[in-house]
Amino acid sequence: MKRTRTVSRNFEMVLGIIGSIIGILSGSFLIFLESFGHVHTPFLGLVAIIASLLGIASSYYVKKNTELAGVGFIIATMFVIVGSDYINVISAIFLLIAGISALFRK
Repeated sequence: MKRTRTVSRNFEMVLGIIGSIIGILSGSFLIFLESFGHVHTPFLGLVAIIASLLGIASSYYVKKNTELAGVGFIIATMFVIVGSDYINVISAIFLLIAGISALFRK
């Protein structure tokens, strides 16, 4: 009987959750800065928050469908970078590492 080794996906899930929480906080910070006139539009903060919610959804699906979750993490990374104007780089790094790890780790 051949033994199959299952890979724990806790690493990807934790990185995705951490990156998403940081993304939600920095997106909220961008919306907050708009009230003082320092940011051109709160739309970018909203894009970062929605992308971070995609990261949380991908964290949920990482144990069920790893490829879908990896693609979701990478898409969330792209939108977080676009929506945050360099404030959200740490969140994007966490989401990108989670996405690459979910796609290529066997």
